[in-house]
Amino acid sequence: MEKSGRRAPQRRKHPTSEQRRSHLGAVLADLRTAKGFTLRQVEEATGNAISNAYLSQLEKGRVKKPSPNVLHSIAAVYAVPYESLMEKAGYLLPAAGGEEKHRRRLGAFALDDLTAEEEDELLKYLAFLRSRKLAE
Repeated sequence: MEKSGRRAPQRRKHPTSEQRRSHLGAVLADLRTAKGFTLRQVEEATGNAISNAYLSQLEKGRVKKPSPNVLHSIAAVYAVPYESLMEKAGYLLPAAGGEEKHRRRLGAFALDDLTAEEEDELLKYLAFLRSRKLAE
C-alpha cells in the first residue's frame, strides 16, 4: 500500500487454462444474474439450443469444456463479445502483443492495466447496457 492509503495497481496475471474454465461458470452466472434471466429464460432465448440443466452444470463448473457453439449462443443472449467467452473457456489465449489490443477493445477508460476482476465487471456492465438498448 502506498502512503496515501491507495493500493498500487496490480499487474494482470494470466490464469491457467484450468482456472479459466472454472472461472467461466462464475462469469456466466454473473452475466445471467445481471441480465435478470432465469436458467429457463436463457434456454428459451437460445431457442432451446442450450438446456437449463446444461447451463446450470456449466455455471457450477461441472462442464469443463463447453463447445464454441454453446458459447456463441450464450454470447448472443448476454450481448457480450464471443471472443471473451472463448478466452475464458480456454479456447483462445491472449496472443503475444495482443493484450494491448484486447484492453483497448474492452475499453480505454482505465489508465492502468485492468485486473481480471475489473474486466469481468466491465463485461457484466456492457451486458447490462446492451440489454437496456434492446429493451428500448
